[in-house]
Formats: sequence, C-alpha cells, structure tokens
Amino acid sequence: MVGDSMDEIDIHLGRRLRRRRRLLGLTQQELAHACGVRFQQIQKYECAANRMSAARLWQLAEVLEVPISYFYEGLTRDQRESIERETTSANETLASKETQDLIHAYYQLGERPRRRLLDLAKAMNGEIEA
Repeated sequence: MVGDSMDEIDIHLGRRLRRRRRLLGLTQQELAHACGVRFQQIQKYECAANRMSAARLWQLAEVLEVPISYFYEGLTRDQRESIERETTSANETLASKETQDLIHAYYQLGERPRRRLLDLAKAMNGEIEA
C-alpha cells in the first residue's frame, strides 16, 4: 500500500512540475538545460517514470521560482505522512556508518570503475526484484 501511495505522489509531483513549467512557457529542453540534465530526464519526472530526489526538487523549485511546498500542494494527509516516513527511513540509512563508508569508497574510485560498480549494483538489484 505504501508503494501505491508513493507512486501516486510521484505522479502528483510530475503533474505539478509540468504545470509550472508550462505556466512559465518553458520547454522540457529549456528546463533540462537550466538543471544540467537531458530533456528526457525532465520527461521522465513529469510522467513519474523516475522519482525526483530531494536535491532535484530543490533545484527545480529554484529554477521554476516556487517554494518546494508548491510540489506538494493538493496531497492528502496520508500521502504527506507517507513521504515523512520514507524521508525518515532514508535519512537513517544515509546516516549509518556502513552507508558513509560505502559512499566514501565509491568516490575514491575513478569515473569508469564507479560506472561499472553502479551498473553492477543496478543489475544485482534487478535480479533481486525479479
């Protein structure tokens, strides 16, 4: 049930992103350029194919000249509480020593080994979910 709620939230955020972008008369390409990503990434955010990180939401809010709360306007109380629970869980994970050690070791690698490691982790995650 939490997964369904999160999907609904991603859809809501994507709709709010598209609405504001269009209101400002920006194309996906223009918004992408301002954020340093490809337009396909904006496209994926808008259709909720990709989840927006907190950092990306912050950046989008800056570029679109709205407070971050803009993206959450219209969500139900249950949806907002679900976001808070997920954020708390994510913060606890990021604060763990194991996570910090992994991040430190990851960034000690060169660009090519980092990409290979990331591809491996994604592949392993796909195997676990399948």
